Amino acid sequence: QVQVVESGGGLVQAGDSLRLSCKASGRTISSFPMAWFRQVPGQEREFVAAISWNGNQEYNGDSVKARFTISRDNAKNTVYLEMTSLKPEDTADYYCARARPGVPISSMAYYYDVWGQGTQVTVSS
Repeated sequence: QVQVVESGGGLVQAGDSLRLSCKASGRTISSFPMAWFRQVPGQEREFVAAISWNGNQEYNGDSVKARFTISRDNAKNTVYLEMTSLKPEDTADYYCARARPGVPISSMAYYYDVWGQGTQVTVSS
């Protein structure tokens, strides 16, 4: 059974950059789309970015477009989220997720069935 573990979160200042990692274990994720979501306690989970199984297709949520970049290294069974020009409103718990078998790249959380425990990102002003 596959598991994913996020890392790289922390406390940064507005304008800083941060890179999150999502390492999978147990089984390969190389044939699955992957995504990042984020959530502030008490609010709905928000789509951040998704990437196709081979990395040829990717897209971001509107609130992070042009600032965040998702990438993957299938040889390392790892997905990344490069975050630049961070803003206080980017403060949230960030979650990595694997798409359900047979599902194409998507921004909808429903289509992802393997989730990590999250990594916290706090951006101070």
